[in-house]
Amino acid sequence: MNGVYLNVVLLGCGVLAGCATAESNTAQFESAHNGPVVVASGLDNPRGLNFGPDGALYLAEAGRGGTVACGPGPLGFDMCLGPSGAITRISGRTKQRIITGLASMASAAGGQAFGPADIQFTPHGDGYFVVQGCVLPSATCGRLFQIDPRNRFHQVADLGAFEIAHNPDGLHPGESDPYGVLALDHQRVIADAAANDLLSVSDTGVISVLAVFPERTVSGIQMDPVPTAVLQASDGSFIVGELTGVPLPVGGARLYRVVPGRAPTVLADGFTNIIDLAEAPDGSILVLEIAENSLASGDPTGALIRVGRDGSRRTIMDQGLSSPTAVAVGDDGDLFISNHGQEPGVGEVLRIHPVR
Repeated sequence: MNGVYLNVVLLGCGVLAGCATAESNTAQFESAHNGPVVVASGLDNPRGLNFGPDGALYLAEAGRGGTVACGPGPLGFDMCLGPSGAITRISGRTKQRIITGLASMASAAGGQAFGPADIQFTPHGDGYFVVQGCVLPSATCGRLFQIDPRNRFHQVADLGAFEIAHNPDGLHPGESDPYGVLALDHQRVIADAAANDLLSVSDTGVISVLAVFPERTVSGIQMDPVPTAVLQASDGSFIVGELTGVPLPVGGARLYRVVPGRAPTVLADGFTNIIDLAEAPDGSILVLEIAENSLASGDPTGALIRVGRDGSRRTIMDQGLSSPTAVAVGDDGDLFISNHGQEPGVGEVLRIHPVR
């Protein structure tokens, strides 16, 4: 393995596809004006979250692995596969796993799982989620799924098979780890962290390549970009955040701008291990770092950074963030963050009222 798998992955409201469509979608959650509020706990490696058309939060839980099969994992230790991945609905103080039995591969202790990684809804309310590449054979790993109104799901595209057949970056053949999904009306856009590319999936499941992200030499090492998150701007271009691979340098992560058919260009740099992106009500971009001092440091402290339309930056939260993995924005501007995103049983979703 090349170390690019995750052990985890100018704007204004309304110009980003996939904004929540429900009215007052945060009214059902406890106020966060007096500090962070835990709106859900007891989660297994919580990852991507977004509001659905009913105003509830929908969360991808990467699970805690299992006992179906065990073998060498991409992180350098043995991992075990099991059907413990889930999609969870959170409303008020209630959480319910509405889809279960999804593939999950994790350490013996159930941490650092690979499984359901992100979920998002189209402007018309259709839900889509991705499951990461799992290395060990599974019927749901490395795929994009759609959710129907009865909370059933069906496969839309096999992203792992596409990588095996095409290997767009010409490197590390067969390595696919779909992590971030953007759901547009007639297109799903996937950030594949291990394949180092941005893919488009049509309504009929046809996969095409929007961009391939370049390797860079850092400290004499060829470093993979590891794209993890994607937003769309009003001009139709995409903004993509990268985690970076080994050596995981502090300040080495970038935001890229992708115009389909052109090579990616650097929009901003100087970040560390970007895991998710979101749009704030004022048009700024929220950049979530899973480890502000680098995943290589062993320090799980994450950070949430606001990047203004003028390019200014401000860290709006880092205390209390431990391996955060996703951020979503409510109608009232409050933020929802998946926290303890690499641990089983202690994962949580926080509601935060940011200082403006």
